Amino acid sequence: MSEENTTHFGFSTVEEGQKAGMVREVFDSVAPKYDLMNDLMSLGIHRLWKKTLIDWLRPTASMKLLDVGGGTGDIAFSFLKEGGGEVTVVDINKEMLDVGKDRAIDRGILDNITWINGDAEKLPVEDHSVDAYTISFCIRNVTHIDAALREAKRVLKPGGRFMCLEFSHVALPALEKIYDTYSFKVLPTLGSQIAGDREAYQYLAESIRRFPTQEGFAEMITEAGLSQVKYSNLSGGIAAIHSAWRI
Repeated sequence: MSEENTTHFGFSTVEEGQKAGMVREVFDSVAPKYDLMNDLMSLGIHRLWKKTLIDWLRPTASMKLLDVGGGTGDIAFSFLKEGGGEVTVVDINKEMLDVGKDRAIDRGILDNITWINGDAEKLPVEDHSVDAYTISFCIRNVTHIDAALREAKRVLKPGGRFMCLEFSHVALPALEKIYDTYSFKVLPTLGSQIAGDREAYQYLAESIRRFPTQEGFAEMITEAGLSQVKYSNLSGGIAAIHSAWRI
């Protein structure tokens, strides 16, 4: 296996061409229990993190949002609830989108929302067509993060906002050991008992550790051509929001 054509899948090394399919299988497997597992994994805190993202974004009636990897609809629903104009959800996993569409119907959300099965690295979206781009707990799963970031810049209008909510690196030493124990002991067990897939949540824990540091990811965003990059740690760095602008 040539190192030039490999990437990581959690702590494993795989062929680049295999990763997207492997990630798709993970989320296909957990889609029906994805939101329940998020609540259990974070004790509901992920909802506060997402609210912080939306508060920071400040939706307006004229704003058109592209939410990438948001298949089950959390960010899209919050955006519309807080006064956002139109939202397009792009997700590579059809099963996740199906869950999101069902949730939208249950909530009576039928207007100003579009669902597209598509790849973060090759978005089926026109150049300079959206006012804001959000991606939550997704970008660490793409094969080429730099390509996904370049796509974000491509689809944003000049003056458009990029925002990423992602698990990150704990900034509090006292929390680090507890978090490691939880991630590699408790999380896979919950995945086995609730979602019926221990391996999927073992991968998710490993993928978090392989993701760049807050500073490292900020550098990647800058290298992709976005400007005014900054980040804010959440819950001691367990997660972080990165913000940037398309100039």
